[in-house]
Amino acid sequence: MKNVLIISSEGVPFAKSGGLGDVIGALPKELKAQGVNVRVILPLYKTVKDTYGDHLKFIESYGVGLSWRVEHCGLFETEYEGVTFYFIDNEKYFRRDSFYGYGDDAERFAFFSKAVLESIPHMEDFQPEILHCNDWQTALIPVYLKTVYMGSEYYSKFRTVFTIHNIEYQGRYGMELLGDLLGIDQAYAGLVRLDGDLNMMKGAVVACDKLTTVSPTYAQEILYPFYGKGMQDIIRENEYKLCGILNGIDVGLFNPETDKNLSARYTAETVERKVQNKMALQEALGLEVNADVPLIGLVGRLVEHKGIGMVREAYDAIIAAGAQIVLLGTGSKSYEDFFKGKAWSYQGKAATVTAFSGPLANKIYAGSDLFLMPSVSEPCGLAQMIALRYGTIPIVRETGGLADSVIPYNPETGEGNGITFASINAWDMLDAVHRGINLFNDKEQWNKLVQNAMAADNSWTKSTGEYIQMYNSIWF
Repeated sequence: MKNVLIISSEGVPFAKSGGLGDVIGALPKELKAQGVNVRVILPLYKTVKDTYGDHLKFIESYGVGLSWRVEHCGLFETEYEGVTFYFIDNEKYFRRDSFYGYGDDAERFAFFSKAVLESIPHMEDFQPEILHCNDWQTALIPVYLKTVYMGSEYYSKFRTVFTIHNIEYQGRYGMELLGDLLGIDQAYAGLVRLDGDLNMMKGAVVACDKLTTVSPTYAQEILYPFYGKGMQDIIRENEYKLCGILNGIDVGLFNPETDKNLSARYTAETVERKVQNKMALQEALGLEVNADVPLIGLVGRLVEHKGIGMVREAYDAIIAAGAQIVLLGTGSKSYEDFFKGKAWSYQGKAATVTAFSGPLANKIYAGSDLFLMPSVSEPCGLAQMIALRYGTIPIVRETGGLADSVIPYNPETGEGNGITFASINAWDMLDAVHRGINLFNDKEQWNKLVQNAMAADNSWTKSTGEYIQMYNSIWF
C-alpha cells in the first residue's frame, strides 16, 4: 500500500470555502480506514492558527527558494480524527482574513507548492510516494517536479495525482510571472502556456502521472468545449491518464438520526417523523404550516452555472403549481434581490435567506420534500447526496455528479431515487418540478421513492476503494 500525501488549499475542519474542503476533510479518514498511510498538508491560515494554534506541534523552520528570493517556511502538525495534518506557515502569505481573492494569489500558492516539496524531507516519520494535488492552488507541484527538481534523485521518486474539482478555476495569470515569480526557466514555458496566458492547471494536467475529476460524467464532459472552459484540447491529449471518481459525503456528519439541528430525528424506519422538521421549518420562516403542501428547498450559490437563471424564470409557475419555496444562499446581488423580492410578494408561500448557515441548511435538507438543483454544470455536487440522505427527493439536471448520483424514478418499476431533466431550459425544469409534485401527492409512490432515497449509499467507502485502485495503478 502506497504512502500518500494529500495537498490542498483547504480541508475540514481547518479551512473550508466549498466542496473541496468537505472532500479533504472526509477522504483521508476513509483512506486510512482502508489501510492507506495517508497524511494531509494545508496552508496555515490566520483562522487555523487562531483557532487551533494550541494544538499545533512545531516541527522545523527553514527557507524556501522562490525564484530569486528566499521565503520563511514553518512546518507544523496536528492530528484530527486519526489523520495527521501538516501546515505550511508563512504569515506574509497566509495571515489574512480570507483564503483567496488577493492580487498576489499566484505568488501565495506558488510558495505553498514549493514549500510542500521542500517540507517533505523534514517530515520526521513519513515519506510519501504519491503526492495527491487538488485544484489550481497546488497545480505547480507536478510542474516543479518536472522542471526545478528534474535532476534530483530524491524528488524523482515521487509520483503525482492531480484532481480537478472545478475546471472553471484554472490559475490563469500573465506569462511574465514565469521566471521572476515562479522560478521556472523559460525553456519550460510551453508546459504552462495556454492561449497566451500562464495556466497553472494546464501545467498540472500535462505533468501529473494520473488525472482525476470528482465524477465519471464530469470526466467525459470536460473533453468538450461547453464544459472544458478552454482546457478541452489539453484534457483530450491527456485522456489516457484521466478517470472520474465520484465524491462521497460524510455520512456521520450528515445523519438525520443524530443531527442536533433537527426538530425531530429519524431513520428510514421512522421517516414519518420527518414531517415535524417540515412544519418547524415552515413556522420558523413564516410559511403556512401545512404538511400537505409540497415544500421545495434550494441551498447553494446564487450564480448562473448553478442554474439559478432557470429558477428565476420559472419561480412564479412553481408557486402557481401549489408548492412552497425555501431558498438559502448568497451570490449575485441581482439574484439575491430578485429572490428576496419574490419572498416578499409570496408571503406565506416563499422564504429567502441570503446567508450561509450550516444549521439552517441541514434544517432545509430535512424539512423539505423536494430539493431543486438545476445546475448548468456540476463537477460532483454534494447537496443532492445530502438531500438523499435526509429522504428529501432531488430534482436535478443530468450533468456531472448529479447524473451519476441521482437515478430517475420509474413509477412502473419502483426503481430510482430522484427526478431528472436533461436540457438547460426553465420549462423542462418546471416539468420535472410538476412530476415531483405529482409524486408527492401519490403517497404510495412517494413513500417508495423516499425509501429509495434514504437507501442510496453515498458514503466514501466505494469511492475510496476506487482511489486506492488508482493509486496502485501508478507506475513506479
